[in-house]
Amino acid sequence: MAVLAEWDSGAIPARLEVKAAVKATLAALVAAAPGRSVEVRVPPYAAVQVLEGATHRRGTPPAAVECDARTWLQLAVGIVQWGDAVADGRVRASGERSDLSALLPLS
Repeated sequence: MAVLAEWDSGAIPARLEVKAAVKATLAALVAAAPGRSVEVRVPPYAAVQVLEGATHRRGTPPAAVECDARTWLQLAVGIVQWGDAVADGRVRASGERSDLSALLPLS
């Protein structure tokens, strides 16, 4: 993924490139696990709802996952493992069903 390669080289990727990569990978997550029970947030770029179960419409969702764009993209392609990112605080996951380890990396 070009955005990750830029970060790895010490460069700062263009905001629009990061946004496009985040949105594309979140769309792939939605396709792999449709539903509305867990909100996945990658601020400031996007947030989606995934996994079947209790539907969330307004207010605080029963389950939420949040991380920065670089961490999300690393998870999406398998550079970083879910458990490691949660353990070291790069991913904040709360609520029932917020463990996305079975869905990552994306295929």
